Amino acid sequence: MKHKVIKKQHNSKTCIVCGLKNDGGLKASFYELDNGELVSVFTPLIKHQSYPGRLHGGVTGAILDETIGRAIMIKNDSIWGVTVELNVKYKKPIPLDQELRVVGRITKDSSRLFEGTGEIILQNGEVAATAWGKYMKMPIEKIAESFHDHEEWQMVLSDNDLKEIDI
Repeated sequence: MKHKVIKKQHNSKTCIVCGLKNDGGLKASFYELDNGELVSVFTPLIKHQSYPGRLHGGVTGAILDETIGRAIMIKNDSIWGVTVELNVKYKKPIPLDQELRVVGRITKDSSRLFEGTGEIILQNGEVAATAWGKYMKMPIEKIAESFHDHEEWQMVLSDNDLKEIDI
């Protein structure tokens, strides 16, 4: 099903998941959709592998964690999710060198905590991994001092940015 992209979220310089200057990172992009979900788009490379040709399980957990944790920013982009608990279920091997989509959404929201779910979708539409997480809401100033530095956290737009996402 196609969904309209409402907004692209910022990228970091050095984050393992979204850092654009991290040579070992996933360089994931995050898009807020018209249905209230967040989708990350990334292409895992050989440096992210576990078994030959397969994405490492820890990297799988990291992209799910980041996507669910960022979903709270759809409501308020100055609040971040700090992971309290994350449960990942691995269902299918995740290949390398293919663009993948990760969907995250908020399922429960209170004043200090929120919960969310997410899944990694393979190119054929199958769900490769799912996750449930609980997060504490925190303003970025309490997490990292230099985060508002333009060099560290910025909106990076390109001609390749998606206007619609099929999930």
